[in-house]
Amino acid sequence: MSDTPPGGRDGNGTASGQARSRRRATLVAVARALSVTVGLVTAYYVLPLDERLTAGTSLLLVCGLLAVLLVFCWEVRAITRSPHPRLKAIEGLAATLVLFLVLFAGSYYMLGRSAPDSFSEPLTRTDALYFTLTTFATVGFGDITPRSRTGRILTMAQMTGGLLLVGIAARVLASAVQAGLTRQHRQPAPPPPTDTGRTEQPDAGP
Repeated sequence: MSDTPPGGRDGNGTASGQARSRRRATLVAVARALSVTVGLVTAYYVLPLDERLTAGTSLLLVCGLLAVLLVFCWEVRAITRSPHPRLKAIEGLAATLVLFLVLFAGSYYMLGRSAPDSFSEPLTRTDALYFTLTTFATVGFGDITPRSRTGRILTMAQMTGGLLLVGIAARVLASAVQAGLTRQHRQPAPPPPTDTGRTEQPDAGP
């Protein structure tokens, strides 16, 4: 007789199935994170950002930062409910971080167009994105520097937001991952499958 349980799979089959499921979930999470990154960067280069930085566009930046906060809160909630909280945290971090950087890159670009003396050199879209990344990474090569008061205020806003994103947001994501794992461990194990196809036959009388 075979030692395979009624479900048609032994312990090794179940383990290999779980491993395949984890690999599939990992590939999906990485693909989503890359898709979000490529999509936001593509939108940055495609969208018409030829307007000058005015009070209206500054308000759009504030609304964009609020959108970053809303996306982050939604991702934290999704992490705690996801069957793969660590992978979901990767997706959430990618969406939040890339959106944050693209918003400031677009603001620097528009500021450079409205006031060319705001930076040490004219900024293309790539230059603005480069300056945003070097500021976020605290590298500070010094090849592009803000000169105007508005440019320095905008740069300080990015520095402050970057510190909050790295310091506070990382801890919140880690707590959300831990909460998701704890929630999984507290869930009761599914009951064993029952054979509903069989019907009990009454015992025949003598």
